[in-house]
Amino acid sequence: MSRNPRAPRPSRCTANAAAAGRPHGEEAFVTGILTSAEDFERARAWRLTDAADFDSYLLDTAVLLAEARRTYGTVQARMFHVDDFADFCLLHRLDPAEPVSRDRYLVNPPLQTQLLPYQGEELVGDFVPRLVRARDSGLTLRHVELLLDRVPGGDGGDGGDTEDAAVLVRQAHQRGAELFRRMLVGAGFGAYRFLCAVEAPGGRLEAEARILHWEDGVVRINDEDLDLVCAVLCAGLYRELPGAALLHGSQGSAGACGEYRQVAWAWQSEGGGYAPAAVELDEVRAEPGFSLGTVC
Repeated sequence: MSRNPRAPRPSRCTANAAAAGRPHGEEAFVTGILTSAEDFERARAWRLTDAADFDSYLLDTAVLLAEARRTYGTVQARMFHVDDFADFCLLHRLDPAEPVSRDRYLVNPPLQTQLLPYQGEELVGDFVPRLVRARDSGLTLRHVELLLDRVPGGDGGDGGDTEDAAVLVRQAHQRGAELFRRMLVGAGFGAYRFLCAVEAPGGRLEAEARILHWEDGVVRINDEDLDLVCAVLCAGLYRELPGAALLHGSQGSAGACGEYRQVAWAWQSEGGGYAPAAVELDEVRAEPGFSLGTVC
């Protein structure tokens, strides 16, 4: 995490770009962002920032990111989670007050799924909440990876099993993505929230996505949310686990004379596939959805 917003200090991954002979504008800038006043106070002892309070810290961070976008080819950030950082330093016997410890934490390979590209979004209302979700999503993706490492009913034996498992994973991912597509196409134009949950060994897998489906057929969804939804659906289908999916929101468009209606549809799976069913997820109740087999 850079301490001086006027001179953004990239993490160690920038050195790799420079060593490859790329122009400075093609290097990557990676930083971590504290996402709450509580985390800011807990991190004071590590001297991560000179800001007087959390609001000032966010203003400094906004300046830092704007300067980084003018200087570097790629700007990425992840939630600087104080508990994760403390555990990381304890595991690797690092001093949390040393800048090198922060750099190692930010570019730690198992945590790369938590990195988000910064493209000038509003920091407080948009980007910071996405960073929090990306941290949770990263943990879920790691859980999914562990589930996909096993061949259902297999013993993890020879290389043939590994090749067969790779094919099965690809097929399950395609099936999950197609199920999600059919749910969105069947719903039609509107603004929706999608929820899904799979009951997996080691704990429930959950994913959420906000979706805008425009009249011209364009669907707006954050890439990281799409990846997580497909991963959770894939894991459930691959391991034949019970799960549920729910789509609710406002159906309609301005082109339809401004007519909107509130909808909530749900589907349930016993492991083999999803069928309409009454479901409650995250305190949202939904009636059985439309048949996915009727959607092209």
